[in-house]
Amino acid sequence: MLGLGAAGVAAGPFLQRAVEGVTSKDPTGLSGLLPGGGGFRYYSVVASVPTLTAADYTLTVDGMVERPATLRLADLQAMEQHRIVHDVQCVTGWRVPGTPFEGVRLSSLLDAAGVRPDAGAVRFSCFDGSYTESLTLEQARRDDVLVALRMQDQPVSHAHGGPVRLYVAPMYFYKSAKWLSGITVTPSVEPGYWERYGYDVDAWVGRSNGRDDAPTG
Repeated sequence: MLGLGAAGVAAGPFLQRAVEGVTSKDPTGLSGLLPGGGGFRYYSVVASVPTLTAADYTLTVDGMVERPATLRLADLQAMEQHRIVHDVQCVTGWRVPGTPFEGVRLSSLLDAAGVRPDAGAVRFSCFDGSYTESLTLEQARRDDVLVALRMQDQPVSHAHGGPVRLYVAPMYFYKSAKWLSGITVTPSVEPGYWERYGYDVDAWVGRSNGRDDAPTG
């Protein structure tokens, strides 16, 4: 077993380069189903996640707001879209450079809902039934925080957290909650799923979790 493990560690970089060589030349998109395809890894904290279509999907905005809302995918698509091209950095060490995301700025949804002056944070819930995340209100209003509908120039796939996910560009990728279903404005930050296991609440790339990765660009 130890020998096989050592062989796996040694072969890992070569296998990863081989996979990325295939995915970069694959016009079908089927290689995106390979483990690690495109440099990404598939993570879920539950055994299975339901697949929601445009007809099924809703996003609620509630909590300490004047105008709670329930938005369908078409509502989000009708809003002004913004594009960010940024490195994605996972706290486990892998990075995917220059990844495009497109969607609605979270700040626009908060403004439309009318955040109350005594609010201080935003909590995110997901339709996997378990994952949660939080940002301070100041962080949530940054221009590089999106409710993302597109990733890598196509609709966000189910495996990548679609049809709608959060994208927090300057933070480690666990802050970018997949399968987004709820945005709740709260008085203060409530630690998210991984933060209850010791991950940093403020997850700036290169300045948290004991890591020294270069800031994403």
